[in-house]
Parts: sequence; C-alpha cells; structure tokens
Amino acid sequence: MSASAVHSLWTTAADPISKIDAPKIEYGQLSPTLIVIGAAVLGVLVEAFVPRKSRYYVQVFLAVVALAAAFAAVVALAAGGYGTTKAHIAAMGAIAVDGPALFLQGTILLAGLVAIFTFAERRLDPEAHGNRIDSFAAQAASVPGTDSEKAAVKAGFTTTEVFPLALFAIGGMLVFPAANDLLTLFVALEVFSLPLYLLCALARRKRIMSQEAAVKYFLLGAFASAFTLFGIALLYGYAGSVSYATIADVADGAVQSIDPALAGTMGNDALLLIGMALVVMGLLFKVGAVPFHMWTPDVYQGAPTPVTGFMAAATKVAAFGALLRLLYVVLPGLRWDWRPVMWAVAIVTMLAGAIVAITQTDIKRLLAYSSIAHAGFILAGVIATTPDGVSSVLFYLGAYSFVTIGAFAVVTLVRDAGGEATHLSKWAGLGRRSPLVAAVFAVFLLAFAGIPLTSGFAGKFAVFKAAAEGGAGALVVVGVISSAIAAFFYIRVIVLMFFSEPKADGPTVAVPSPLTMTTIAVGVAVTIVLGLAPQYFLDLASQAGVFVR
Repeated sequence: MSASAVHSLWTTAADPISKIDAPKIEYGQLSPTLIVIGAAVLGVLVEAFVPRKSRYYVQVFLAVVALAAAFAAVVALAAGGYGTTKAHIAAMGAIAVDGPALFLQGTILLAGLVAIFTFAERRLDPEAHGNRIDSFAAQAASVPGTDSEKAAVKAGFTTTEVFPLALFAIGGMLVFPAANDLLTLFVALEVFSLPLYLLCALARRKRIMSQEAAVKYFLLGAFASAFTLFGIALLYGYAGSVSYATIADVADGAVQSIDPALAGTMGNDALLLIGMALVVMGLLFKVGAVPFHMWTPDVYQGAPTPVTGFMAAATKVAAFGALLRLLYVVLPGLRWDWRPVMWAVAIVTMLAGAIVAITQTDIKRLLAYSSIAHAGFILAGVIATTPDGVSSVLFYLGAYSFVTIGAFAVVTLVRDAGGEATHLSKWAGLGRRSPLVAAVFAVFLLAFAGIPLTSGFAGKFAVFKAAAEGGAGALVVVGVISSAIAAFFYIRVIVLMFFSEPKADGPTVAVPSPLTMTTIAVGVAVTIVLGLAPQYFLDLASQAGVFVR
C-alpha cells in the first residue's frame, strides 16, 4: 500500500472527529455540586500532604466552608430564578436545575453541615493517652482488638478521612434528586452509597458490630444497585434512550422517529413496567420502605451515631427527591399502574414501622423503625400526584431531617463506661439526672410523633392533606392509625425518662463541645419554628414544587 493511500485512510478516518461538539456545561448552575466534590478531592490531598497533627482542623474547616459555600450557591441560584422561571435542563440533558432540585439540595447541604459538627465532636469520651478522641476508629485498617489497634489508640491517631468521605456522599446526594437521565441517576447512587458503606464501618467502640453493619449494608445495597441497573437496561430497551423526557414521550406515544436497531423492543410495555419496577425498587431500598427495609435497624444500630444521624436524614431527602422526579417526570402517564403498588408499599411501611418499633429495647433501633414509619408517611404525599403532594413531601423532608440529626446527636451524649448507652433501660430517670438533655430529646420525640406545635405535626398534616385531596383518603386513615401507634412508643420513652427512678450505676450525660450543642440547638429551633410558623416554608416548598421537563 503506497504512502499516499495510507495518508488518505488517515484523513478520511480523522475527518468526522473534527465535528464532535465540545460539551456545553453550565458551571454556574452546577456550582453547589462542584464546590462539594472539589472540597472532597482537596480533603483527599489533605490526608496525603498535611501532617497528622493538623489534619483534623484542616478537614473540619474545609468541610464546613465547602458546605456553607455550596448552600450560598443554591440560595443564589434560587434568587436568580432558576427554581421557577429559568428552570431548565443543564449539562447536556444530564441534570435538571429546577425548584425541587434546588430545595432538596439546600436541605441536604444544611443537614450535612449540622451532621459534620457531630462528626467533629471530640469531647464526649474521656481523653485516651492524653489525646482527645472522636466517634471513629483510631485506625480503620487495624483488626479490632489487635496490638496494632492498641498502638494506634496510644499514638493518638484519628480517622480524619471521614470528612472527605462525607463530602463525597453529599456530592452524590446533590446530583441524585436532580438527575435527568438514568445513567446520571445510577452514577450519583454509587457516588453517595460507597462512602456511606465505609463510614458505617468506622465506629471506635463496638467495632465488630459496626463492621457487620457495614457489610450488611454493602451486600444489600449492592443487590439494590443491581436491580436498579437492570431496570435501567430494560428502560433503555423500551425507549431507546436513558433520558427522562424521551422515556416519558415514548410512554405517552409522542415519539415519531424510531431507531431501527430498537424497533423490535421500542414501546414494549412489559419492558417499561418491569424496568420501572426494578428502578423504583432500588430507590425504595434507599428510602427504607418495607419490604426493602431489612438493612435499616442493623445499620442504624451498628454505625457510629453521627453517621447514623447523617445517613438517616440526608439519604432520605436524596432518595425521595429522585423517586418524585422519576414518578412525576417519567411516568405521569402510568399513574394507574404505579399508584396501587405504592399504596400497598406505603400502608405496609407505615404499619410495620410503627408496630415493630414498640418491641425495640435499643434507642437506635427504635429510631430506625420510626424512620421506616416516616418513609411510609412521606410516601402518602408521593402518592397524591398533585403539586401539593410534591410541596408537602419537600416540606416534610426538610422538617424531618433536622429532627433526626438532632435526636441522634442527643443519643451520643448519654454514655457509660462502654461508650454510648443505647439500651432503653439505661435512659430511665434521665430527666432527673439531666433535665435539659431529656427535655430536648422529648421535643424531638414529640416532633416524630406529630404532636401539634412541632414541625412533625405541620409536615404530617401537609402530607395527609395532599393525599386526601389526591383521592387517597383510605391511606390517610391508615396513616393516622399508624401515627397513634407510633405516638405510644415515643411517649413511653418520655415517661421512662421523666417518671422513673434513675439507677445508681446509670449512665452520665457528657458535656459536649459547642459543635454538638450547635447541632442540637439547630434541630430544636427548626422543630419549633416549623411547628409554630410553618406557612412561609410551606409557601417556599410550593413555589419549588414544579419539575422541569
């Protein structure tokens, strides 16, 4: 073959490459996510280059500044009209910048910020070998109980990697409810799940239990991710695209041009229904709805308590955001197919969460089953399929996340010689020993129970009202019955704290640093403000309740 022939091959092969369009990325509109992911990458570099003595301070500073800056960016975008009039699809169709996305991102960032304060707490345990210690293992790589672990504790090591891990998780959570195609959804799912699996394994006390929780979470999470991925493949076969809008158009019968390679499968309803069921199953796993809830109590109990609080709040916000977008943007035409299934899931979730919680003796497991019941209440708002349904779910998620983080922050304070005293019998008489801590915890429990003048009541009322107006009256009846059952065990804990005698060898209440105090104070403030004056925030949620397509 002559040189000129080879040359001509080169040029013809190279010619189309010049026509590839550069991707058009709206960096300003993606700035909240980019700031958090950028800070997480910086956090990894800090681990590599900053001396061990200074790492903790640098990481805490970096995480707090990044989350505050990202929240400021969300507020700026909302003020710029991107939640309402300028809502559109950014990043070449991958990310939606609209009201629900910005509202949920703001909630996740604030919840993440107050959760980071509990991560950074170092005053609860007595000093070990002259070093302050936190809730996380001294050296995660050392086997529990071995000499290497003892040496790490003695040397005063701390796992400061928890801060970049938390930032990566928050970064994934910011993309998750804003994802506008199935691949972005899946990548975001993995980006926030993998750091959470790691964080669950890092408890300083009860390390074996913590590692067991992480393995359970990882295995069940991997199954859920596999279901999601399989569902995505089926939906691609159905619509010939992973984009939400295209799938919705094919489902509505509005697509004219058909890819010949997909002509055999396109528009096959079996693919749509099975694919959708699998993707929704993956999301219900993250939400902790029955029957995909089996991981919740074990993981909540085994994980370090600051991580449990963060995970319980932020993961729910992200997963419900993604579920709403999927059901309202992709499947509005299939309402009659998915609503009956969701009805069943919501009813079973509310009742199972409330009834099984009564039998729990561990405070973290009790809060885990309570979070399952709350997932059922929020699903009632999802089922409403009205604009009010969306805004009530947004409001509920915002209210719920701060109560949850606050409640788990209080759990970290009650300690005995073995670390946190999570068995309910240890909490007896806490109101006499430490009235303030018991009173604060009582406020959170009343909010969970949905007692009037707390954020929990405003949230439940909004969700049930939307469900009733959306034609799901029977669901509201079940929800009210479940709330009554749930109120029993919340009030039982309050009675235990205030009306029983403290034991002589009972736990003490540690005095936290200003970090945990801030977290608990924010939780109480949000609970009371949203309970007494919810209207402004309900209006905010209803303005933010319109999805862009």
